[in-house]
Amino acid sequence: MILIINTATNGIDLVYGDISEHIDAEKQAIALPTAVETFLKTNNISWQDLNAIGIIVGPGSFTGIRLGIAYAKGLGIGLNIPVIPINLFELYLAEFPDAFVALESGRGDFFVAAKNLEPCTMEIEELETRQMDWPQTVGHKPFNLKLATDIAKSKLESGKLEPAIPMYLRPSYAEEKSNGK
Repeated sequence: MILIINTATNGIDLVYGDISEHIDAEKQAIALPTAVETFLKTNNISWQDLNAIGIIVGPGSFTGIRLGIAYAKGLGIGLNIPVIPINLFELYLAEFPDAFVALESGRGDFFVAAKNLEPCTMEIEELETRQMDWPQTVGHKPFNLKLATDIAKSKLESGKLEPAIPMYLRPSYAEEKSNGK
């Protein structure tokens, strides 16, 4: 079975089959290892039951994404199992394939993607116009993390696993400041 880990948004979200849990955590880096161990133990899941780890790679919290990927990769190496990257757009589009996905970035613009539209950032003015090209807009409501299991299985079965790297759609604050912006 596949363990899904999300640290790209607030707190920590874990999914294993039909079992899911959200853990409120201000300090994800401190809470993540214990949260995963407790989740597995509480649900009678052993490390040997895992055959892959799905990790949400973004877009989202810069630090949360890096933390989750590093932790998932560490588990993957230790357990000798693959780590499968999944982005939030894939989750939304798995449930709403013809939708325009718009996620607030927290910096006054939006992370967007849709079928035939590569992930990018948009200001509200452009978003209001572009979203009309799709029958519905999503992103304002929660995504279904349980869909990540099917996405991960599909990627695993394809045999074409990409490395789990962060999905950044713009430079970090530090990068912007170092470039004089």
